[in-house]
Amino acid sequence: MPDVENPQNGAAPRPAAAPGGTPDNGRAHLPAARRDGPFLNACRRLPVPHTPVWFMRQAGRSLPEYREARGTVPMLEACAIPDLIVEITMQPLRRYAVDAAIFFSDIVVPLKAIGVDLDIKPGVGPVIAEPIRDAAAVGRLRPLWPDDVPYVTEAVRSLEAELGDIPLIGFAGGPFTLASYLIEGGPSKNHERTKAMMYGEPELWARLLDRLADIAIAYLKVQVEAGARAIQLFDSWVGGVAPADYRRSVLPHSTKIFSALEAYGVPRIHFGVGTGELLGLMGEAGADVVGVDWRVPLDEAVRRVDAGKALQGNLDPAVLLAPWEIAAERAREVLAQGRTAEGHVFNLGHGVLPSTDPGALARLADLVHEESAVHAGTR
Repeated sequence: MPDVENPQNGAAPRPAAAPGGTPDNGRAHLPAARRDGPFLNACRRLPVPHTPVWFMRQAGRSLPEYREARGTVPMLEACAIPDLIVEITMQPLRRYAVDAAIFFSDIVVPLKAIGVDLDIKPGVGPVIAEPIRDAAAVGRLRPLWPDDVPYVTEAVRSLEAELGDIPLIGFAGGPFTLASYLIEGGPSKNHERTKAMMYGEPELWARLLDRLADIAIAYLKVQVEAGARAIQLFDSWVGGVAPADYRRSVLPHSTKIFSALEAYGVPRIHFGVGTGELLGLMGEAGADVVGVDWRVPLDEAVRRVDAGKALQGNLDPAVLLAPWEIAAERAREVLAQGRTAEGHVFNLGHGVLPSTDPGALARLADLVHEESAVHAGTR
């Protein structure tokens, strides 16, 4: 991202240069002996002793300890309290044998941090007080600076100290999804106003997505420079876009994000819901790992995504509400399909549902390790 003057704090901070001129990723405080385990190796398409597993929304509403820790604290306030971020991020690791932690936050946190008037309404989602629908409103979206989110840096550093060899995944919202929230004023089933701008005002659309890409880049860099060892771009609602429109109106901005993170050397994951027709394009955007929802079998996703990518996914979260025998059978199918990929990270096809029994997730993580270790020849 080009240097921009921060009117309050001077020039935009740069990562410190390590020998050879590459960013040090802000890791000077980390133990030198930290190992890359199954999750990072699978993302890099390297041999693993078992298929790694983590769950989107593994830290969240399905856990009674999460509900107790959050109490009545509003979501966006919880995302700005370092000790609470650390506690909630760590909770699933005390229950499940997962191979990665996911930073507790929300994709709209950086928008709130730059002054967008928004709230997360229970049962609704992000709600924007003044939707962005013209050039003047787009112009008011300012850059994100590291000192806008000091709680993120503090929490990531604390987590990295606690996690040891377990990697922390940082994340940001994808440009289409953030644009949809901003334009619609909240969640939308059909993204009517969003698509109207994309189709009818392409220059304004490009300007908005370019600003959102810069915000995502800055937010991801804060996390990586504090110690996150992988990142995921959640473009959750981009599945509502046709392939030709994705290539023309979304792909360049996602590519910008992934390109900006390339020098850090951390695995980059790209995920969206209902993106079966976009999987190849999402890989083309520059991610190392393409996340697949439950609608497309992984062996079919292998055919849709160019070589040189790992896959992540993709058990239907609702299967975990069925009897365990059925969930186990479906998980074995996902593992079998995943063996056709160059690298496979087991996950759900979207987030953990609030009514999921935590015991089922614990059994699932164990099953993934045990079944895949047999096929890897380590048992």
